[in-house]
Amino acid sequence: MASVKEGEPVGVFIEGMPALAVYNVDGDIFVTDNTCTHGNAMLTDGYQDGDIVECPFHGGSFDIRTGAPKAFPCQVAVKTYAVVIEDGWVNILKNEGAA
Repeated sequence: MASVKEGEPVGVFIEGMPALAVYNVDGDIFVTDNTCTHGNAMLTDGYQDGDIVECPFHGGSFDIRTGAPKAFPCQVAVKTYAVVIEDGWVNILKNEGAA
């Protein structure tokens, strides 16, 4: 968890899961799918500003906390995952998520 710094999302690749992005927003950790729902771009290659991540391809953006699209051309929410921090590790809660 300490390696996830505010404004610097981290890409994570876990067998059997889609590519994930881990974010630090005001000291809270959030996880979303790492692929933009508008185009095949990695959100971690984009720009994080507070609780918004901007896609590097077309400038669309998402709310990191909810996955909701915030700017065109993004119209479909990015999947989010409920997490818990245990012993400094970010753990995704199975079968749970906001979107």
